Amino acid sequence: MLVCFMFHLLIYIIMITEIYCVSGTSGVNVFISSGENVRLSCNKALSDCKSTTWTYKKHYSDSASVELITGGIKNKDTERHERLSLESDCSLNIKDITVEDYGLYICRQYVNGEQQGPDAHFDDVFLHVLHVSVSPSSSSSSSSLSSSSPSSSSSSQTEISPGRSVTLSCQLYTLYSCYGWASNSNKLKLLWVNQTGVDLKTDSRYQILSSSDPCILTLTTTLLNEDDNREWRCQFTHKDQLETSVRYTVKYSDPADTASETEVSVTAGSLYRVIVIIVEIAVFAAPTVILLQIICARRAGRKDSKHPEEIEMPTILE
Repeated sequence: MLVCFMFHLLIYIIMITEIYCVSGTSGVNVFISSGENVRLSCNKALSDCKSTTWTYKKHYSDSASVELITGGIKNKDTERHERLSLESDCSLNIKDITVEDYGLYICRQYVNGEQQGPDAHFDDVFLHVLHVSVSPSSSSSSSSLSSSSPSSSSSSQTEISPGRSVTLSCQLYTLYSCYGWASNSNKLKLLWVNQTGVDLKTDSRYQILSSSDPCILTLTTTLLNEDDNREWRCQFTHKDQLETSVRYTVKYSDPADTASETEVSVTAGSLYRVIVIIVEIAVFAAPTVILLQIICARRAGRKDSKHPEEIEMPTILE
């Protein structure tokens, strides 16, 4: 009993700690959608960014960290170095955010190995990434995601067809426990809405399901003819404030494009058949042409071999 009590107490303490962190009193929380560009501020003590180091941790409790920027210079050994840049104010820019970018980012400045300024953990940046993916049942369609600021949603387009069922999974990638995030004090929530911002739960044609993880919310529906260019958005709100969102736009293939492809295919097939017929004619006609050439050559040879006396002279009229 004592062991169970201590275990539950530990879980409770961890959840309270994470709730405290998410509330913004122990770090800067940045919520962003995949495909978006982000700027992470540095609480610098020196104006010279040559002393600046940016480190990254996948989880808050990780002892191991990756140095992205060392002495104001990018570390080219990191996979994301091409997407990183350092601004004149020592802020870190990350282009084309992916789900692998979520985690803890720490900015520090050092001179001769000594840290400058206070070790202010409340200025550490916690980056959380919102992403929408298509379920394997729709994997034959191609999709792409791009994103934007909270005021304008991110977009996704997939070439699919009416009558097909599609499932979209919206997930917030975070280094915190989503169970702590879902507490009443934080009011963190995922929501699927239509183009006008109406909750899709109010429409019976959509199945909105929450998984065991509060940071995942799925939408399933059967596509209709009128869904072409229709938009659905997954929103992430914190204390009833919109933090970021991902827009998914349905895009059917253009029938004119299909007709054009069919016409090109038919034309190519007709041309192929014409070429085959020409080749067949050439193959079967070749012996005939050769035979005619031999006959003509023999006739010409006989004419040339006649005796001069045998050649008829023209009649001269008196």
